[in-house]
Amino acid sequence: MPDLSFPLTRSRIEEDLLAYLEGEGTSQSRTPTARYASFDYCFNYFQSFRDQGDIPLLASPERMEQSCLQLGFYLASWGMLRGSSALLQHSSKSLEPLISALAITPQPLWEIDANSYTDDRIHALLDQGSSLRRLIPGGASDTLITKVMLGVFGSVPAFDTLFKRGLGVATFGPKALRAVSRFYTEFADLIEKYRVPTLGFNSGSPTTRLYTRAKVIDMIFFIEGSRSS
Repeated sequence: MPDLSFPLTRSRIEEDLLAYLEGEGTSQSRTPTARYASFDYCFNYFQSFRDQGDIPLLASPERMEQSCLQLGFYLASWGMLRGSSALLQHSSKSLEPLISALAITPQPLWEIDANSYTDDRIHALLDQGSSLRRLIPGGASDTLITKVMLGVFGSVPAFDTLFKRGLGVATFGPKALRAVSRFYTEFADLIEKYRVPTLGFNSGSPTTRLYTRAKVIDMIFFIEGSRSS
């Protein structure tokens, strides 16, 4: 069972969250044209179909191109189309099988968040990740598949290098998700406090849709990982 790699005080957690949201050092603040807002726009797009009760429409002929572009730009903005990434050699159209799978995702998987990580739900998330991984050209790393799951569902943090270093885990697996769950339980009030609204693309202003708990935890350990790099 992984432990947090360092003790985190409440004041330290708030420092991390403010560093992410307001910017610190080389970290940009969450403003409408900054990179971090790419998550907001992608999340808003996919969640809007859930809100309308019409998730299958994501993969309809009328919406497939937009769905691929929304997900593709978010992934590019968050570093998934650079260097040796397999996605770098493909167009957004290569995401069509992935979008088709997302469009038939059962409703319960859209509802999982860090406050509800039972063993059954943890295994459901890992099974979902394994299934989606096979649909991405060239395969998908833990980083890529969890960024997809974060950007669409908000169900898990993005297990990139900085997050894993911050949390003190090695892989996207059951032990790591249980660590996320324990962290939420210990600091639930702070995490709920910082469930800020997403930014709307057209208005640039806060919407009525809140960040998920997994997204808030992602922010904390992304900053922690960057502090210790």
